[in-house]
Amino acid sequence: MIASYKKLIEQKYPELAIEHIEPNTIGQNNDVVIINNSLVFRFPKYVEGIRQLKRETELLEAIQHQTTLPIPVPKYVSFEAMVPGQVFTGYKLIAGAPFWKEELDRVKDKEARHRLASQLVTFLTELHGTKGELLEPIFKQERKSILEMTKLLYANMEEKLFSYMRSDARECVIHNFQTFLENEKNHNVQQTLIHGDFGTGNILWDAQACAISGVIDFGGSGLGDPAYDLAGILAGYGEDFYEECIRLYPGGEAISERVRFYRSTFALQEALHGVVNNDPEAFECGMKDYR
Repeated sequence: MIASYKKLIEQKYPELAIEHIEPNTIGQNNDVVIINNSLVFRFPKYVEGIRQLKRETELLEAIQHQTTLPIPVPKYVSFEAMVPGQVFTGYKLIAGAPFWKEELDRVKDKEARHRLASQLVTFLTELHGTKGELLEPIFKQERKSILEMTKLLYANMEEKLFSYMRSDARECVIHNFQTFLENEKNHNVQQTLIHGDFGTGNILWDAQACAISGVIDFGGSGLGDPAYDLAGILAGYGEDFYEECIRLYPGGEAISERVRFYRSTFALQEALHGVVNNDPEAFECGMKDYR
């Protein structure tokens, strides 16, 4: 795999001298390699991932000055073949390590935790505040409402996952979605640009400085409910840190109910990903509490 990726990059960019190449194991949708300890190249594993990466590249070019935290800026791109294993993008490595929950748990100082929360909320506020004219050319075909997208997610789960669930787990999911869909407050949620996968593996930090150093993987970005990104914080870092973030987020109290709904869907979305992309590991991981 590494040798074929190296060859592809050299064919497209012969001026790039590859002295060192190694795989990075983090990445559900993409194979990732690090070149010369300074460049990140991503190769989509799935056909749908190719479309996502192309759109992600357009988005990152459009919003590269939108956030104070560093985000990837594509420098090397190849979309000629449009088949898995042939498509890639490359960008300058953003310094830092994944900000896993275990890293946060080691931060005991309240002021330091508050600064980390403030950095994340500032990033989300900036991202969610992206002006429509930047997004219109990229997302002009995506005009489903939050309600429509939630109904579609529910229909897909019903079709592809319900038959694998315990009856009590299935009834709980039905009740959860019906409650959300029947709540009139959720019928006209204003959409913004969202990261879409604001989890621990996509948030980088500098442990020595005790500071967030960047955000990566915008493959799931699009127009959506800003509460969805806050749900990523809740899922990744737990109640206490989430509560600090939601207090800092403008209008956080008004969206907190939606945050908890989205959080409740994450495992099943992983299972759905497993079904759609023939990924048994993702399916089993997502379904383990429902079988």
